[in-house]
Amino acid sequence: MLIDWFTVAAQVINFLILVWLLKRFLYKPILDAIDAREKRIAKELADADAKKAEAQQERDEFQHKNEAFEQQRAALMNKATEEAKTERLRLLDEARQAADALSAKRQETLRNDAHNLNQAISRRAQQEVFAIARKALTELAGTSLEERMGKVFIHRLRALDAPAKAGLAVALQSAQSASDPARVRSAFDLPEEQRAAIQNALNETFSAEIHVRFETAPDLVSGIELTTNGQKVAWSIADYLLSLERGVDELLKEKGKPEVKAEPKTEQSTNENRS
Repeated sequence: MLIDWFTVAAQVINFLILVWLLKRFLYKPILDAIDAREKRIAKELADADAKKAEAQQERDEFQHKNEAFEQQRAALMNKATEEAKTERLRLLDEARQAADALSAKRQETLRNDAHNLNQAISRRAQQEVFAIARKALTELAGTSLEERMGKVFIHRLRALDAPAKAGLAVALQSAQSASDPARVRSAFDLPEEQRAAIQNALNETFSAEIHVRFETAPDLVSGIELTTNGQKVAWSIADYLLSLERGVDELLKEKGKPEVKAEPKTEQSTNENRS
């Protein structure tokens, strides 16, 4: 079989032209499209990776912030719990102290009330006893007893110690200068003989003419007293009752204060109170 080289050459040329045409108008656009698509896909993948990395970073930041928030919340809760516990203990302590103070105050009030009641009962009993004694002695007193008391008073006047005598002398002199006579008070009217005896005793004791005014005073409960310018010389049952009443009153006061020891009275202080 003979080969037609012209035809072969023409076919080769046509094939080459076809290949060039295919490469120029078909393969190259397809390859360019494929490259563009690959670049777009690579870009999208890069963007996706970037967004994924950003999302991971944001997720890590959120998780970190969430952990920090949880720690802060836990710290605040612990702090609030401790503060609430401290405040509860403080309020309980204040309430306990208030209750203790109220209980102590109530007990003190009860003790004071009981003490005041005992004092009132004691004072009332004291007043009743002395009132009964004073009434009984008043009813038993008479003129004969007053005469005897006059003699005791004169003896007491003559037996004054030097300081008492000097003080009474000054008081009498001051009263006499002011034309204020000394007063001699008794529960009953003294007879003239007793008045004269008292007057003579005064004149002799103070070596002067003493002006005296005699008065009756039923509240003396049998007794005689001389008063002048704030000074007094007396002997009466009322003075003994008053001295005894003061002693009992002081005893009751000392009984209310057991920590203070009462000083015993001396005979001299008792005599001074009776004077």
